[in-house]
Amino acid sequence: MEPGNNEITHEFRFFRVFKNGQLQMFNQIHKIPPFNDPVLRVQTKDVVILTEPTISARIFMPVVHDTTRKLPLLFHIHGGGFCFESAFSSPHQKYLTTLAAAADAIIVSVEYGLFPDRPIPACYEDSWVGLQWVATHVNRDGPESWLNDHVDFARVFIGGDSAGGNISHNLAVRIGSQGLPGVNVVGMVLVHPYFGGTNDDKMWLYMCPINGGLDDPRLKPNAEDLSKVGCERVLVFVAEKDHLNGVGKWYCDELKKSEWKGSLGVAETKDEGHCFHIEDLTTQNSLALIERFASFIKEI
Repeated sequence: MEPGNNEITHEFRFFRVFKNGQLQMFNQIHKIPPFNDPVLRVQTKDVVILTEPTISARIFMPVVHDTTRKLPLLFHIHGGGFCFESAFSSPHQKYLTTLAAAADAIIVSVEYGLFPDRPIPACYEDSWVGLQWVATHVNRDGPESWLNDHVDFARVFIGGDSAGGNISHNLAVRIGSQGLPGVNVVGMVLVHPYFGGTNDDKMWLYMCPINGGLDDPRLKPNAEDLSKVGCERVLVFVAEKDHLNGVGKWYCDELKKSEWKGSLGVAETKDEGHCFHIEDLTTQNSLALIERFASFIKEI
């Protein structure tokens, strides 16, 4: 670097920016190939949804005992601050395999574009393209046989963790505004979701060059958008020691005050921090969260 160019101009939770425009990302992600779990009896495979830009997904399918019975589908959006993590990472492979088995549901986990290669709003647009790709299977003639043969499109859910919770909400608003022909999105599950009102807001604005400031509805949902959430049921998880605990509860309060007419459930885990369940699936609190998530899907 030239003298002075190593000066840090921005210091965020997940990366820093130098005066010469270079970025230093703080998180490295190890991606693993799909594999079949012989204990939980869940198969996984990767699919390409779009080649330009590249949008892909990992599909998790539990064992099918009765081929005449269709399974619910969860469209999952991983977290990672809009700039790291992956649908193909080892923690998500383990977590979503466990959840697919517990919920007896097919999961499509979308691999969306991340900052800095693809700044926000790529995450929102890619996830919407992925959900529309799922909808191409409603007539049983889509490109993926697992979805054609085994999905009940009257029981579709969307959900995600952290940044993925934010993206999930924005998808639900889009569903409520534009619809998703042939697909009944029953519910949405937000696990430790990120919304505006924290020290990370400036980071979101930096990653989204064209934005509406701190009141951008993608960052901080407004009453009009909350009223458009396009599903009947919402479940929000918060964790007592999570820095996003407050904004998760704020979201629930605002959703209740809006004109949305659905059913809202809130589950708070004591003595736990942000996304604890992904880091260690074996703890009592992690197992309880996964069981509650699975029960939400199995209620219908």
